Amino acid sequence: MDFLDAFWQVMNLFAPALGVGLIAAGAAKLLWRRELGRVSYLRLALWAFAAGAVVLLGGLLLLGQDGRMVTYGTMVLACALALWWAGFLRPAR
Repeated sequence: MDFLDAFWQVMNLFAPALGVGLIAAGAAKLLWRRELGRVSYLRLALWAFAAGAVVLLGGLLLLGQDGRMVTYGTMVLACALALWWAGFLRPAR
């Protein structure tokens, strides 16, 4: 495996976390406009992406392979918790 193959392998590992993070942050900003008005979209998306990436890495290490449904379900839950934390418990000043 050369460098380019390894690069795309890592990007594909984190792609679900990025997609879920971006979509979940956008949905949260739409659903709770008033409550999340002062919190930036970028902040929410980064928190959700980081939580999802940690869960994907943990799932890879614990289960030995990528793409298990339990990992994806846990990633969605972690993204929701990260959005709750970043948007409601630690709002931007």
